[in-house]
Amino acid sequence: MSEQNPPTDRHLPEQLRKIAGEKPSSFLLAGLLVLAVLYTLYFARAVLLPIVLASLLAFILMPAVRALNHMHVPRGLGAALVVAALTGSLVGLGGWIYDPAAQWIDKAPSTLTEVERKMRGIKKSVEEVAKVAEKVEQLTTPATTAKPQPPPAPAKPSLLDRTFSTTLTFVLTTGTTLVLLYFLLATGDMLLQKTVQVMPTLSDKKRVVDIVRKIESRVASYLGTVTLINAGLGVATGLAMFWLGMPNPVLWGVMAFALNFFPYIGAATSLTILTIVAALTFDDLREVLRVPAVFFTFAVIEGQILAPLIIGRSLILNPVAILLSMLFWGWLWGVVGALLAVPILVAFKSFCEHHESWKPLGELLGGKGNEPAPAQLAPNQ
Repeated sequence: MSEQNPPTDRHLPEQLRKIAGEKPSSFLLAGLLVLAVLYTLYFARAVLLPIVLASLLAFILMPAVRALNHMHVPRGLGAALVVAALTGSLVGLGGWIYDPAAQWIDKAPSTLTEVERKMRGIKKSVEEVAKVAEKVEQLTTPATTAKPQPPPAPAKPSLLDRTFSTTLTFVLTTGTTLVLLYFLLATGDMLLQKTVQVMPTLSDKKRVVDIVRKIESRVASYLGTVTLINAGLGVATGLAMFWLGMPNPVLWGVMAFALNFFPYIGAATSLTILTIVAALTFDDLREVLRVPAVFFTFAVIEGQILAPLIIGRSLILNPVAILLSMLFWGWLWGVVGALLAVPILVAFKSFCEHHESWKPLGELLGGKGNEPAPAQLAPNQ
């Protein structure tokens, strides 16, 4: 049986032209598609943020609505009760930290005076360096050279205008999220049922249900577990700050709880803030250093021991992927985007694990807990 003849030199230029004509066009279309998606995500954030936030909250609160439904409570009433309980909890938390925050704001003038007193030596050194640099610049600049006049700065909006705009945006986003959350909880699985109905084959229907259930389970498990872990860290931090003599320990406990939803960055921010407050509160260096040392111990125990042990292997993520996801969504949607980055990553990883062509990406997003055992890596004997 004769082998197929290789293409002759006469056919090669035609094939090369064909390949060169197809690949740039496909790369160009892919690039335009990516740019279009980024453009839509950025400029439609006012609409997309409440949708994503309400969907994630629905994953967490849907079991509560189902439990009430099993107790013969109508689904609409159960959804209203759950949303009301969530709103009451948020309002209660805000009222709980209002007094400590107000006290800290009232102390702001005296705190700034204390900062100026403790930074007086550094400020004097900086001013001396600035004077020396100015004299050097005068000596090295010709006398005839006229300094260019800076363009007039554009008028900035007043503090009242910025506060009103921020408050209005927050109220609208929160209200839209709660309304959408109610309808997602009240309708239950109607959206999933409609999606399953339009699937062409039975295998596609099962795959959709499996993916949605897995994403719902993992996102709810992740957010619920992380909330409990962060609450424990907040309570421990508040008690420790009270024991160390820090002012407003409740405020620092709530701060540690809230910022710890931002992996790595939140703990570092809390550590920095507590160190600065301790430096302003105490004059003894040992008392100052005890505060960051205690919180750093708590953060290491929580981040390196408790969280991996409690969350489980299936939800462990690659730290590099977490940081990149936070940078990406924070750039697109600000602080709320950075807060939603990890739950979105958990949902995307669950989707990748249930799609054959995306499984390698799901493995890449996994952490050390997702690596195969050494026996699985060894070749067959």
